[in-house]
Amino acid sequence: MRSLLVAFVALALSQSAASQTRAGGPGAETPPATPFYAVAYVETMPSAARAAAAALADYRRSCGKDDGCLSIDLFEQLGRPGHWALVETWRDQKAFDGRAPGPPKQFLDALASIRVSGYDQRPYKATSVAAARGQTGPQSVSVVAHVDVAPNPAVAPMLTRLAEASRREPGNVRFDVYQHTMRGNHFTVVETWRDQTALDAHVTAPHTRQYRDELQPLTGSPLDERSYRPLP
Repeated sequence: MRSLLVAFVALALSQSAASQTRAGGPGAETPPATPFYAVAYVETMPSAARAAAAALADYRRSCGKDDGCLSIDLFEQLGRPGHWALVETWRDQKAFDGRAPGPPKQFLDALASIRVSGYDQRPYKATSVAAARGQTGPQSVSVVAHVDVAPNPAVAPMLTRLAEASRREPGNVRFDVYQHTMRGNHFTVVETWRDQTALDAHVTAPHTRQYRDELQPLTGSPLDERSYRPLP
């Protein structure tokens, strides 16, 4: 009788533990963090481009001290000094939301006297993101593209195919696709190429031309692509 009672108690305990694990109680497996992204834009006076670059670099360094901030990539638009883009990568949305609302006051104060537009930041999730394939250099060229479409479930797979094919090109350093967290029909594509020659080859590649032909009937506005210089 005693052995039966011990076995019954052991069974009950094991079932309780399994139930707690499924319900997220003690012993439950922690789900992997889902990276969270923020893409921001700001325009400063062309004459103050050096001061703006310094402020952006300081912000990137300070972000590295925040728990959950994995990286900040900085870009200056080619041919338009003072036009900047930032791509932030966070461990998850909880880490992003856990910081003080918006960028640090010190950073915004540094831009206050030289900016000509507000600091515009948008939240994103990954559609197709992969590790960079090499380092950027003085000749590297980045492209940030905005893809606005009528809601259509075919667009995300279309962009994923483009990203995967583009990463196989010899001159590609980075090719990432992000989807707006609240506007599912808006995507941002961030790509970096070894040099202008590599970018030109990509633009005329068969998979790029096919993508543009397939996308054009679905777009809600003209495709917005802008070239940038990645800041080291």
